[in-house]
Amino acid sequence: MNPVTYAFGIIAAILALVAIVELMRRGTLRERHAVWWFVGGLLALVIAVFPRTLNWAAGLVGITLPVNLVFFVAIGLLFLVSLQYGAELTRIEEKMRTLAEKSAFHAQRIEVLERKIAELDRGDDVDSEESV
Repeated sequence: MNPVTYAFGIIAAILALVAIVELMRRGTLRERHAVWWFVGGLLALVIAVFPRTLNWAAGLVGITLPVNLVFFVAIGLLFLVSLQYGAELTRIEEKMRTLAEKSAFHAQRIEVLERKIAELDRGDDVDSEESV
């Protein structure tokens, strides 16, 4: 393997891992969302450091071209990330629907209470005029 390609693979994998950790540190990426990205970064680092591992794994699975295994694993990881985001989106939509219902209930309740207060204020004004 060409030393430049070897070094580039290692540097790219390390930069990906550093970026993931930095995003988690800043709070931009939560830990539960970073898991699959981190797994992908670690796999990339292992393959970059030990390139023969990819050939071995491809042969073990029965894939002729090792790069096809890379694409297959990448698509699998992206599928898992997408599935995780879909599940999270479903939970958030449910919470948002519940909050919208509670908000509508409270808005209606406030409106009724404001009407009652307005009626009481009008009743006090009528009583005070009659007593004069």
